[in-house]
Amino acid sequence: MNQLRFLSGRTRRYPLIVSELLLLTLMACQPAGDIPAPETNPTTTAETDEALSGGVGTSFDATSKAYTSPLAGLSSALLAQHQAGDAVFEATFVAPPAQINAGLGPLFNNTSCRSCHTNDGRARVPVGDEPFNGLLFRISGPGQDAHGGPLAAPGFGLQVQTRAVFGTVPEMDIRIDYEELAGTFAYSLRKPTYKPTNTYIPLPTGAMMSPRIANPNFGLGLLAAIPDATLTQLADETDANGDGISGRPNWVWDNEANQRAMGRFGWKASQPTLKQQAAAALEGDVGITTLLFPNEASLGQPQDVPTHGAELSDQALDELTVYLQTLAVPARRTPADKSVLAGKVLFAQAGCTGYHVSKLQTGPSAVTQLANQTIRPCTDLLLHDMGDGLSDGRPDYVATAREWRTAPLWGIGLNRLVSDHTQFLHDGRARSLTEAILWHGGEGKKSRDAFRAMTKTNRTTLLAFLGSL
Repeated sequence: MNQLRFLSGRTRRYPLIVSELLLLTLMACQPAGDIPAPETNPTTTAETDEALSGGVGTSFDATSKAYTSPLAGLSSALLAQHQAGDAVFEATFVAPPAQINAGLGPLFNNTSCRSCHTNDGRARVPVGDEPFNGLLFRISGPGQDAHGGPLAAPGFGLQVQTRAVFGTVPEMDIRIDYEELAGTFAYSLRKPTYKPTNTYIPLPTGAMMSPRIANPNFGLGLLAAIPDATLTQLADETDANGDGISGRPNWVWDNEANQRAMGRFGWKASQPTLKQQAAAALEGDVGITTLLFPNEASLGQPQDVPTHGAELSDQALDELTVYLQTLAVPARRTPADKSVLAGKVLFAQAGCTGYHVSKLQTGPSAVTQLANQTIRPCTDLLLHDMGDGLSDGRPDYVATAREWRTAPLWGIGLNRLVSDHTQFLHDGRARSLTEAILWHGGEGKKSRDAFRAMTKTNRTTLLAFLGSL
């Protein structure tokens, strides 16, 4: 196994002292804690500590770097781990046999983690001939693998790679076209279509492709610390309470534990742990192998190259995991504003809190800032049927083509400042929060229709609440 060295351009606030502690236990799910009551009837006054969306570790940075702060009050050992992981995140990988940051490709989508997650934020779709920085495509064939997951498409694997190192050919290019759909109150919605071009071999029969935009990185440690039992209690697969919302967990495969586990990360909750999420992204996006994913993306292709084992050490992967685990959630800016409070009431009255759950409780954790915290992520991390309009035509473990994990809304009001755009949903088709709401179908149709029926003033008020998150 190669021990890589990393170069990073980010200015560091603390000395880089690599601890021998590898903090793998910090991601383990613990027994359930109490679930705060959903805010179906929120008051018109701000709650105590309502600004602390991420609990005691909440960051009060409201600049363009709002998503990049470590949890407030971390110990020096954890700060060292966080900074070491930051170096991995920032590293630009190059093709072998370079002495530093080697291992790129042979097939890849980008050269670093930060290239897709600029400022640890949400990526946007490309314009014109821009490269696909942060938009990728899952691909699979009909059927399931041995663990119930998507079946790799012959010659293409589970992810399309649009770039390649010298001597290897990219799998394909993809053209995006948009159709404008007439909407309500002066809004139109853009519907994307995707056309593979320049495929290096013909696409196999029945291949299914799904676009995925890179998600923000902050708050992931808190989401990992929510007990499985809490999410199970929130699930209502048969809609027993008759509210039209029937969330359910995605059950996926944990490579490290070698067993079935509850998924919680990714657009369809298809990854069970932060470590596996990070390792899968390294392998699929950058072509960097690890002990969890030791094979190159080109495995089984006509242009396959020999696999040399893990190109990233397990220590470096653990450090990257800790970095993602300890990124802080930005604080709410104006939770006591009258318009924001009124918008919060309208959000609940529209039924949005049935899946964008206002408050959750984390369980025990070795990291103080993650343990037993009341957090406000506005998600239940469960799968919900979002209707035909958002169907991607591709199942992912338990998740059907129409099902998506509820996206956390915390920090969304800072998206324009941090990421310089207002594109939302799994493929960035929504150009505003209004468009994102209007795309809701299936279980979200009731909330969408309630929003459409509001006066312009009330819609503006609800959006003011979202802008405060």
